[in-house]
Amino acid sequence: MKHDAAVLCAMVAAAPFVAASVPAVAAEAARGAEPIEVIRPALVVYPDRVALGKKLFFDPRLSRSGFISCNSCHNLSTGGADNLVTSVGHNWQRGPINSPTVLNSSMSVAQFWDGRAANLREQAGGPIANPGEMASSHELAVEVIASIPGYVEEFTEVFGSPGIDIGRITSAIAAFEETLVTPGSRFDLWLLGDDGALTTQELYGYQLFKSGGCAACHYGPAVGGTSFQKMGIVEEYHTDNPSVGRAAVTGEAIDRFKFKVPTLRNVELTYPYFHDGAAATLEEAVAIMGRLQLGRDYGEQEVADIVAFLKTLTGRQPEILLPVLPPSSNATPRPRPFE
Repeated sequence: MKHDAAVLCAMVAAAPFVAASVPAVAAEAARGAEPIEVIRPALVVYPDRVALGKKLFFDPRLSRSGFISCNSCHNLSTGGADNLVTSVGHNWQRGPINSPTVLNSSMSVAQFWDGRAANLREQAGGPIANPGEMASSHELAVEVIASIPGYVEEFTEVFGSPGIDIGRITSAIAAFEETLVTPGSRFDLWLLGDDGALTTQELYGYQLFKSGGCAACHYGPAVGGTSFQKMGIVEEYHTDNPSVGRAAVTGEAIDRFKFKVPTLRNVELTYPYFHDGAAATLEEAVAIMGRLQLGRDYGEQEVADIVAFLKTLTGRQPEILLPVLPPSSNATPRPRPFE
């Protein structure tokens, strides 16, 4: 399919939007009405807490095995996810669900696919005590961290008083995770008025994204994460994954198979897709979602155009210098990886 750039700019920037030939300042003002909003850099209020949370995010001693850290399933080198259908947990257990990205997760209405954690602090405590994930307990995790002199000193400095508990541990991890945003995508540059940031195909893909109905659920700065929607609106979705979605939290039959709408930021990095990881490629995911959610049988070129647009949502990845963790003491409970 051949696209004419002038026509496409007019389509994408149609009234009440401004055509591509207007000055950048006016274009930015007009594009403020787009369903997708610009991601801004994180505002760090407590840098010491963030630094502590960074250490804890990478510290495998929070797990019973001494091998699994938060970064194991939310790998910051691979888009904040692990690129597995479901994650590998304690003693090589197969996880129950696809690991969502931690990047831009602070913008979500809740955490986990079913929204059972209200915020990042609650989410951080879940995997630690989950027998299929880090397989520790909150009590053991606190005992381990409190036995490490370097952490004892740092917690006192960060929180202003002695003491380590699970609330302080998860609060620090959440503070670090809140900094993991990805501004500066090419699409953000376009939103800010750079008419040369997107290609003709990418502009056309965005038009299809909006006109097809994708933006009804994927909107805002994270391009998703703001609501729970049923998987399989027009056609039923078939999967072997046992998760029932939001219904597991609410107990309401109407919430069966409702999942948090995932962010589309950096989506080209976070394959495979869906809560069960069943879609191996972005092209496959777009085609399935078009059919199941929108009743649209997208052709090969339309899928390619939408995928081209989605790849413009990849922002600057956090550049993380690996922290040097404080050493264990003789009193630190030893890891037990094979229980």
